[in-house]
Amino acid sequence: MNKSTFLLLVSLLPSIFFLLSGASNGQWQLLQKSIGVVAMHMQLLNNDRVIIYDRTDFGLSNLTLPSGKCRYDPTEMALKKDCSAHAVEYDVASNTFRALFIQTDVWCSSGSAVADGTLIQTGGYGDGERKVRHFVPCENCDCDWQEIDNALLVKRWYSTNVHLPDGRQIIIGGRREFNYEFHPKTHTKHKRPYYLPFLLQTNDKGVENNLYPFVFLNVDGNLFIFANNRAILFNYKNRRVLRTYPEIPGGDPRCYPSTGSAVLLPLRNLEAATVEAEVLICGGARRGAFQLVRKAVFSPAMDSCARIKITDPNATWTVETMPRGRVMNDMLMLPNGRVLIINGASLGVAGWEMGKNPVLEPVIYKPNSPVGSRFILQTASDIPRMYHSTAVLVRDGRVIVGGSNPHEKYRFFNVTYPTELRLEAFWPYYLDAQYANVRPMIVEPVSHANVTYGEKFKMSIKVNGTVVPELLTVTMLAPPFNTHSFSMNQRLLVLSIGKLNVGGKSSCEFEVTAPASAVLAPPGFYLLFAVHQDIPSEGIWIKIQ
Repeated sequence: MNKSTFLLLVSLLPSIFFLLSGASNGQWQLLQKSIGVVAMHMQLLNNDRVIIYDRTDFGLSNLTLPSGKCRYDPTEMALKKDCSAHAVEYDVASNTFRALFIQTDVWCSSGSAVADGTLIQTGGYGDGERKVRHFVPCENCDCDWQEIDNALLVKRWYSTNVHLPDGRQIIIGGRREFNYEFHPKTHTKHKRPYYLPFLLQTNDKGVENNLYPFVFLNVDGNLFIFANNRAILFNYKNRRVLRTYPEIPGGDPRCYPSTGSAVLLPLRNLEAATVEAEVLICGGARRGAFQLVRKAVFSPAMDSCARIKITDPNATWTVETMPRGRVMNDMLMLPNGRVLIINGASLGVAGWEMGKNPVLEPVIYKPNSPVGSRFILQTASDIPRMYHSTAVLVRDGRVIVGGSNPHEKYRFFNVTYPTELRLEAFWPYYLDAQYANVRPMIVEPVSHANVTYGEKFKMSIKVNGTVVPELLTVTMLAPPFNTHSFSMNQRLLVLSIGKLNVGGKSSCEFEVTAPASAVLAPPGFYLLFAVHQDIPSEGIWIKIQ
């Protein structure tokens, strides 16, 4: 075999893998054999690039920084001079990546993309625990992280960030931090964080089970905060708990390290006098599982999902059963309003060497189907995605999946679950060729259009087959920051459609109403999708302000 033939075969491997992996319930595609770093954190930006990063305090990664650049840290225990990268920028369109430079440790940190599209990353470990870092997306390859010293009042490690209607972030909790603060600061004289007793009340001594709390901006402007096994509705402006929700059925913890996942289900009927909001929490480890792992006993993960309408004055939980138990699972909103449950294990808890038996088959959850018919098993990957795995939806409807490293260092040999540097894509069922005739394409507006709150703007679409106006919806998704099985700020809104004008059988135009306020949709960049007969278009970026 000559060199050119060999290179051609290598270039075709991802496509060959794609074709062989099945099409009935999703497909898998290997994107990169190695990106050099573990994908512990991921965020899609509005230039269709994904920022991916790992911790910095374990030694060398498998990706060298360019131009002889090195990181010098005299306080670092593992390696004081480090010329390897611990972050990358992945270009979705070209399937390429480049090394980024981070000076301080971002291990188990948090973040959010804010109104102007900048990724604001907060906290971490050691010398990074009070840092704030900015990454401003750019079209060329000369943008990189910018770090701000002591921008946080306290250490933020395993905390949760929420993008607020006024454009700020609220940063909640973290290890041994039962409080919250804001970024940027509006009151520079305030030198202490705000105490939140709920975080102390939900802390299990020696285990915690309330880290990376599940937090969602409710449609009334308050915060739904779930930690351990219970939740409150919190007015962050007046620092008041407005209500306490019932304990989740069974009383078992769902937050780190028990580590289930949670999602805010699609927000609909946005022009109604009252908008309903519903939260779904799935998976996790039963109470006591963390202590049992330390005795080499790996308990089965929970197979339950609990759902609650948080806007209901008499809110109660309803419980459903997944096809299989999961811990360390991720939950992602798909453009058509379904939920993808992906990654994780069936035994143990989150942590180094604390999980076993990977769950390789994703599941799609259909929120509007009858109980008992909501879960659909998908095609399995062949890559275990254990502790420190991530997943994000991208504009073309695929889900980028990376990470998995249940070890203190990078370990590739003589372990059950080697450190995983491969990046792959899950193609949900709606991308299958059999739906080509009903898949819509957005003709108008153009990508990166600006929209104001409450604005009625024109959309037009076309399909290869015949348009069925009655089966057309429009959705808008806030791409989340994903780490440790929780997608912070994930939000899908179903927009109101006005009268449709059908042009021939394959195209139509119509008016769409943008969300009325920043409470429903905090300012920033969203992905706009047309969904026809349950099949979404490729998304376009819009900016709402």
